[in-house]
Amino acid sequence: MIVHGAYTVEPWRVRETELNLDVLAQSESLFALSNGHVGWRGNLDEGEPHGLPGSYLNGVYEVHPLPYAEAGYGYPESGRTVINVTNGKVLRLLVDDEPFDLRYGRLVSHERVLDLRRGVMERVCEWCSPAGTRIRVRATRMVSLTQRSIAAIAYEVEAVDRRARVVVQSELVANEQLPPSGGDPRTASVLQSPLQPEQDFAHGHRLRLVHRTRHSGLRVAVAADHVVTGPEQTTTVGESHPDLARLTIGSVLEPGQRLRVEKFVSHGWSSTRSLPAMSAQVDAALAAAGDGGWARLADEQRAYLDDFWACADVEVDGDEEIQQAVRFGLFHVLQAGARAEQRAIPAKGLTGSGYDGHAFWDTEMFVLPVLAHTLPEAVAEALRWRQRTLPAARERAAQLGLRGAAFPWRTIEGREGSAYWPAGTAAFHVNADIAHAVVHYTETTGDEDFERDTGLELLVETARLWRSLGHHDHRGVFHIDGVTGPDEYSALADDNTYTNLMARANLLAAARAVERHPKEAERLGADSEESASWRDAAEAMHIPYNSELRVHEQHAGFTRYQRWDFAGTRADQYPLMLHFPYFDLYRKQVVKQADLVLAMYTCSAEFDDKHIARNFAYYEPLTVRDSSLSACVQAVIAAQAGHLRLAYDYTAEAALMDLEDLEHNTRDGLHIASLAGTWMALVAGFGGARRAGGTLEFAPRLPEKFSRLAFRLLFRGRRLRVEITRQGAAYTLLDGPPLTIRHHGTPVALQPDTPVERPLPPPVHRPAPQQPPHRRPNTRFGSGTRTTGVRRRGR
Repeated sequence: MIVHGAYTVEPWRVRETELNLDVLAQSESLFALSNGHVGWRGNLDEGEPHGLPGSYLNGVYEVHPLPYAEAGYGYPESGRTVINVTNGKVLRLLVDDEPFDLRYGRLVSHERVLDLRRGVMERVCEWCSPAGTRIRVRATRMVSLTQRSIAAIAYEVEAVDRRARVVVQSELVANEQLPPSGGDPRTASVLQSPLQPEQDFAHGHRLRLVHRTRHSGLRVAVAADHVVTGPEQTTTVGESHPDLARLTIGSVLEPGQRLRVEKFVSHGWSSTRSLPAMSAQVDAALAAAGDGGWARLADEQRAYLDDFWACADVEVDGDEEIQQAVRFGLFHVLQAGARAEQRAIPAKGLTGSGYDGHAFWDTEMFVLPVLAHTLPEAVAEALRWRQRTLPAARERAAQLGLRGAAFPWRTIEGREGSAYWPAGTAAFHVNADIAHAVVHYTETTGDEDFERDTGLELLVETARLWRSLGHHDHRGVFHIDGVTGPDEYSALADDNTYTNLMARANLLAAARAVERHPKEAERLGADSEESASWRDAAEAMHIPYNSELRVHEQHAGFTRYQRWDFAGTRADQYPLMLHFPYFDLYRKQVVKQADLVLAMYTCSAEFDDKHIARNFAYYEPLTVRDSSLSACVQAVIAAQAGHLRLAYDYTAEAALMDLEDLEHNTRDGLHIASLAGTWMALVAGFGGARRAGGTLEFAPRLPEKFSRLAFRLLFRGRRLRVEITRQGAAYTLLDGPPLTIRHHGTPVALQPDTPVERPLPPPVHRPAPQQPPHRRPNTRFGSGTRTTGVRRRGR
């Protein structure tokens, strides 16, 4: 993990057995805790040393100018970037007047553990001060999944071999100094000290700071309360300043004695609420957290995760690293969405400031499908956030001369944040991705109230965009021209197959929803004439196909482009976008990430097995995977096409994207979509899971390295378990009413608690497709670990 051997491979934990300052920023992302509302990076409790300080509130941002060499009509005028809000994690420690700083003295031992079942990060270390005093520090940190605004730390200091005078300084710190940014200097200057102080308070063990962002005008309040346990002579003193509130706790410890500080931190923000109201809000949250204290918070956290894993766990026999990675991924996907509650799920979750904290189409196409089968209420909340941003999306569509809603390519609060319009504005497929998530959620849950109150409006407004964006030609064929599909190396193309297929599904879904909810549709101004026009466009949609090559084209004319000079491209010239002009990329056959291949997964009914095999074989040698979103999709289709070894390698790449820092940017935050894609690769790839309307279909197949794969998922109020072995597949309905599924096309009727076993068909053998030079995934077959893997296995 992270190119050094301090991490063990365990099924339910991520354990760091020594501190390595060279990868401190990466480990801060791995050990981040969040609940979708509050996010704390895994910084050391003492605040320093650090790689990237990070305390985030979902939706809190600052406004900054967007850079343009030449401005143009319709360009977004300003961007929005997530900010580091008031930090409540800090617990500075002094030992006999010497700061406890791991860069000085002698660090005897240091271990951190992210416990995926208990939802906490634990730390134990022993340190000998420059003066020779030895202490032991134990800390446990959590961000509550049950109390939305609360995070907490239990911090213990123990004298080991002689009397020690210790001082703990528990702080709230605003406007922390951040590492220098290599990006736009105008953005960096705006984000330097973005919080203007409004209130500071310290009384007893209570601390509070209230600030307001300089440009976006958001009010942020953070408060802390403490429970202190120690020797009788322990003292406490509170103080506050505009950007700092501190509780200083002093004590003298004899060998074996401990000073324990339990710190509860509450967070809140608003664009409209007054200063007194925000102060009262965070104080009230502390009062609720204090009822039962640390023990109750810890019990609630474990119970919440017990329920989650009972519905979501994936078991892998045969590869310990993938077993750990899929649970690590599910845990962080859960953290990203559990309590987001009508806010976006950013591409990095709340684990770092990468991508400026923006949400992309990643959420709807990678993250929400996983949550729909594991924590469906989080999906409904994420889509309600999209509904809340419809006014901005309608305004953007009107600005572009279109009807309906044009959802942004990247955003925090609903307005477009991309300064590069060919890869931003032109990527209209985000509309269909949102519609796809609506349909997936409603068909997976049967939530008719959601479809009526939220889904219908999203489907109608996205369908209107497609009808106005596309056109019928003189033969009546419907085209959508000048768009950018998922592959950002092919911008402004005509009839992108993924976009057209997803738009067709969007149009038909909207028409059906209007028929089911006529009264609500009438309120939206959607009548039978308009829905008929949607059906006409969908039925006439052009899907590019090269009959000579017998493959679908990624977009019209793609297969006639000159192929990229892969042989002349060095290994150190990837990713291509950093070494070659987009002008050249746009006119060549080279694919940044799965595009047509993604369409074969999301619109699987449109492709038969022969086309899937031929398409995959054609696009595989063109796909360079310069995006973390690609490997998981290629894993799914490789498995379906019968390339199980290749699917296995791609699964490992998606699974270990952050645990091994494969993109070399884990320091900026985790790749939440790739983590979700690990589940996708295992469940949809090797499990063959597909949704077909109101039913589930499975086509399980097992790679050679796996002796068993089992997973649980939710579907229409039922909890289902699927177990795949060499002998076959066993389906068990754990609870809920009877259910009929399909196994490799054959119906299987399930009754509660009665496993049904079915054999696996013989594997399909096809010639393995080639990848571009230097872009083949690292092979795992026969080694049990990646060729670059350096992690130690543990229990």
